[in-house]
Amino acid sequence: MRASAAALPPDVQARLAARIRDVPDFPRPGVLFKDITPLLADAVAFAGCVKALAAPWRGARIDAVCGIEARGFIFGAALACELEAGFVPLRKAGKLPATTRGVDFRLEYGSARLEVHADALAPGARVVLIDDVLATGGTLAAAFELLQGVGAEVLGAAVVVELEFLRGRARWPASVPLLSLLHF
Repeated sequence: MRASAAALPPDVQARLAARIRDVPDFPRPGVLFKDITPLLADAVAFAGCVKALAAPWRGARIDAVCGIEARGFIFGAALACELEAGFVPLRKAGKLPATTRGVDFRLEYGSARLEVHADALAPGARVVLIDDVLATGGTLAAAFELLQGVGAEVLGAAVVVELEFLRGRARWPASVPLLSLLHF
């Protein structure tokens, strides 16, 4: 599944795209950061975004939406409410208080670890993975690996923005749906 911006209603597409702000040289010189905070501040755009993210998963009997720290928490919690599912945070190392399972991975700026509570999902739980931006794909791929490692059935993933020039989709399993609302 690849939803292009054209798959969104034109008014929703325009409102979402207009609320993504470019911030040059963040987090380091030469990087053009796609800032989603203006989208979050616009109630109509945010609601439209959540509805568009939810559309492919309605009726799919989702047990939980798994959101990647940090901005994936925002979209993930809203999406979980929209789908009447639970929310499971996937956190950076050392942030969860109980026993965790984790996976180490490489980022464009170094390395990281992603963790989930060991008891957060029942074996076979049907989950959707959510984050704000798909860049190089390392974090999303690590989250997929982590969820499979705890026995979840990953039905697919969704992101608000995909930075196509970074080719992050290539790191995602081709057989598992990946929805992107906006493409840059």
